[in-house]
Amino acid sequence: MKTNKISLKEIVSHAKQYGFVFPSSEIYDGINAIYDYGQYGIYLKNNIKEYWWKSMIQINKNIIGLETSILMHPKIWKASGHVYKFKEIFLSNEDTKKSYRLDLLIENYFKKNNYLNKDLKKNIIKYIDKKLKINEKEKILKIINKMKILNPKNKERTKWTKIYEYNLMFKIPLKEHDGNKKFYLRPETAQGIFTNFLNVLNSSKIKIPFGIAQIGKVFRKEIIARQFIFRMREFEQMEMQFFIHPKQEEKWLEYWKKKRLRWHLSLGLGEKKYRVYEHEQLAHYANKAYDIQFKYPFGFKELEGVHSRTNFDLKNHEKYSKKKIRVFDNKKSYMPYIIETSVGLDRIFLAVFSSCLKKETIKKERIILKIHPALSPIKAAIFPLIRDKRLMAYAKDIYKKLKIYFILTYEDKDSIGKRYRRQDAIGTPICVTIDFKTLKDKCVTMRFRDKMLQKRVLIKDLKREIKKETSMNKLLKLLI
Repeated sequence: MKTNKISLKEIVSHAKQYGFVFPSSEIYDGINAIYDYGQYGIYLKNNIKEYWWKSMIQINKNIIGLETSILMHPKIWKASGHVYKFKEIFLSNEDTKKSYRLDLLIENYFKKNNYLNKDLKKNIIKYIDKKLKINEKEKILKIINKMKILNPKNKERTKWTKIYEYNLMFKIPLKEHDGNKKFYLRPETAQGIFTNFLNVLNSSKIKIPFGIAQIGKVFRKEIIARQFIFRMREFEQMEMQFFIHPKQEEKWLEYWKKKRLRWHLSLGLGEKKYRVYEHEQLAHYANKAYDIQFKYPFGFKELEGVHSRTNFDLKNHEKYSKKKIRVFDNKKSYMPYIIETSVGLDRIFLAVFSSCLKKETIKKERIILKIHPALSPIKAAIFPLIRDKRLMAYAKDIYKKLKIYFILTYEDKDSIGKRYRRQDAIGTPICVTIDFKTLKDKCVTMRFRDKMLQKRVLIKDLKREIKKETSMNKLLKLLI
C-alpha cells in the first residue's frame, strides 16, 4: 500500500467539497479568516468537544463545568490587562505598504542566524518591551534596522519606517443603553471563569485544588489571519482553570503539562507530531508557560497552552471589583494560584483533519479520512447492494431502528464501490451492506474503512458491533 502526502491546498479543497468547512458568506465573496462548519464538519467538531468535555468533567472528580456570557462588564477587561496589554506590535515600510508582526520578524531572524547567542535574543526582547512602555518607538526602529531584518515579502533588506500597536479586541457600541461604557466581544473565555470563582465556591462543596472548565466562542481582530482555520477572527476555545495553593505551583503545572500531552496523544495522530515548547517571552499574566505544539502542513505551531497565571487575575478582579476573593484553610485566608490549560477547538479540528486525510493506493487510489471512529462524523453507512425494492426496504428498516443510537447515513445511489469511496472520504468507519443473502440468513456485511476488511454479522448483533467499534469509551479508557 502506497500513501501520498496531501498539501494544505488539497486539505482546504477536500474540506469544502465534502461538507466539512465552507468560507463564510461565500456568495458575497467571503470574509477573510472567518469560516462556517458544514454538515460533516459540525459532527466532527462536536465529537472533539464531547471528548474534551468528558475527559475534563466526567473522569475528574474535582473539575466542574460552566458557560459564561460573551459580553461582560467592561471593567473585567481593564482588570485582566486586555485593554492596555492585549496588543500586537507591527512594523511597516514605505516600499511594500505592508505590515508584519514584530515578534515573528525577530523569531525568524534568530532562526536563520542560529549562531547568535540566546541571551542576545532575550536582551533585545527586554529592550523592546522597556521602550514600548515609555513610548520610545523610534529607538526600537533604530535597533531593528541595525539588525538588518529582511522584508519577508521580497527577502531583501529594507528600512522599517513605522512601528505601531494594535489592540486585538472588538469594541461593541452600546452607548444608548449603558452610557459611555466600552463593551467588548470577549477575546478569551478565562475571565468568565475567574469572575465566577466565588459563585462556584459558595454554591458547591468543592475545595482547593479544583478546576473550572468551559467551551466558548471568542473574538480577536487578527490582522495577519491565514493558514485556513488555524488563525481566525472568530473561534472556539476549550479552557480549564485549575485553582491551587500557591506553594504547589510547580507540581500542578508539571502535572497538567503531562496530562494534556497524554490527551493529545490519545487521538492517535502520531507521537512525532507533538513537541513541548517553553516560553521565553511570557504573557503579561504568566509566571511560566508551555505550548504543546503540533506539526501542521505548514510546520510546528501552538496547539495548546499550559500556563501558570499565578494570582494575577484574581488579584486584579479583587482590586477592581472591591470584593474579597479569598479561600479559607485552617482559619487562614489566601488567594489561589491558577494553572491554565487552553486549547483552540478549531486548531484541534485542523490537526485531526490534516493528519488523518490521506491518499492511498491499493490497486486503485482512494482518498480516506482515517479518523478515530469515536470522532468520525458518521458512525456507519447503510447500503442496499443494488436498487432492488426488497433490499432497499430492508436497509431502510435497519437504518430506522439504529438511527436513535448512532449518527448514520443511508445511500442507494451509484455503484457500491462509489458509495464506499464517498464514505472513506468523509471518514465513516463502517459500511453495512444488505444483499440477497440477507433475505435468507438475516446477516449483513460490515466493511471496515481502514483495512477494507469485511465480515458477516447477524442483524440483531449490528448495534453491538457498531457500538464496540465507535464508542468514545475507547478513548476515555486511554486517559485513566
